[in-house]
Amino acid sequence: MEKKQNKGMSSQKKRKNISREEEKDLKIAAIQKNIHKESGKKKGRLLNAAIKVLAVISSVAIIIALGINMPIIAYRTVSGNNEVTVDKISYLDTVKRAQPAILQEGKLEKPAPEDKEKLDLKPDIDPETINDGLNLNQIVEGQYTLLFMGMDESGRLADVNWIFQFDLFAGTMNVLQIPRDCFMPDYANSSTGKFNSVYASGQEEGVTPLQRAVNCIEENFCVVIDCYVKLNCEDIKHIVDEVGGIPITLPEKIVYEADKVLPAGEQVLTGQQAEWFIRFRREYDEGDIGRVKAQRIFLAAAMEKLLSMGNTELMSSMEEIYDNEWLATDLSLAEMSMLADFASKRLTMDSVNIYMVPGEGAMWRGQSVYSIHKGETIDIINGHFRPYQNEIYPEESAITELVPEGQYLSSLYNGNKENLDDISNGDTEDGKQNIFSRND
Repeated sequence: MEKKQNKGMSSQKKRKNISREEEKDLKIAAIQKNIHKESGKKKGRLLNAAIKVLAVISSVAIIIALGINMPIIAYRTVSGNNEVTVDKISYLDTVKRAQPAILQEGKLEKPAPEDKEKLDLKPDIDPETINDGLNLNQIVEGQYTLLFMGMDESGRLADVNWIFQFDLFAGTMNVLQIPRDCFMPDYANSSTGKFNSVYASGQEEGVTPLQRAVNCIEENFCVVIDCYVKLNCEDIKHIVDEVGGIPITLPEKIVYEADKVLPAGEQVLTGQQAEWFIRFRREYDEGDIGRVKAQRIFLAAAMEKLLSMGNTELMSSMEEIYDNEWLATDLSLAEMSMLADFASKRLTMDSVNIYMVPGEGAMWRGQSVYSIHKGETIDIINGHFRPYQNEIYPEESAITELVPEGQYLSSLYNGNKENLDDISNGDTEDGKQNIFSRND
């Protein structure tokens, strides 16, 4: 008993011997221990919360990835005979394959790329072994050919007809202008004989209007068409305004109507003004040929504008144009993007040449028409529009000459060629009015 009491007294003495400073240090240490303990708990709670957030984000990302790749969207496609079918595809595929304007005109009939006999490919061209680097649904590897048709105000007559051919290996583009009055009696409306009537009232039956025009071009000019863009007259202004106008230099004043005047010189054409310029023809002594030649100035200016736009800006404008159905085309947005990328990286103004179908004016059944010079036309086709196909002979073309070779009255438009860089620099006679009556 005495031992226990002595032991207790000893402990009290020890506690009494602890200084106040030491007691203070012990309390501080205890507080710090509690703080560290609470901090650890807080970090643990934050870590758990972060893990939960990451798990949620990962789950959402997986769901989105599955969603855009799962075949859950009904997508309309057009077959070769223009029957509409509905497939289930992913959202990602809809963006890549989107052809929002194809239902207006349908899909073109095309020969198979491996059909060498029909395509008449050069011996060294094998579509299975060569690759031009672009994933385009093209007929001939290495080239891509687009038909552009601009319609008049009725929507029935094709007043602007250009063939754009991209040479993907060479990094160039050639353009063939087909005058609207070209004499094509076996294809056109029998009352006019003019190419511009083929679309709406041509003689071939059982095909779409657009396919009828394409068949006419392929059989007469022996150029295979990969795709098309058709533009109605009233939609020109919408497209030009969408891209912010077209900077251009006009060689002479244009008086479209008394209150619709374009001054000569540098300016930026609005959509409405662009329509005036493209359609103007009254003061050209050459009539429609004068307008065809003046339109090259607009093409050069438009090309400069498009090449100056970034791909993002250009594709944004294209989506707006597609959404509003301001044009009809069988090109997908992905294909448009590929062509835009090719143009911005490979094309320059001096690598784009424009040719016009050679010929001369003539009369047929009281109609003023344009009689094609067949031999000269075949030379242009062989030299510039069949880079990976064998040359053709005149008898392989369906061109009908109203004025036969040897009786030509004019060779003014034979060998007609312009370069976009020259046009852009003003080194051209295009757009000049009253050329036959000027005194200069």
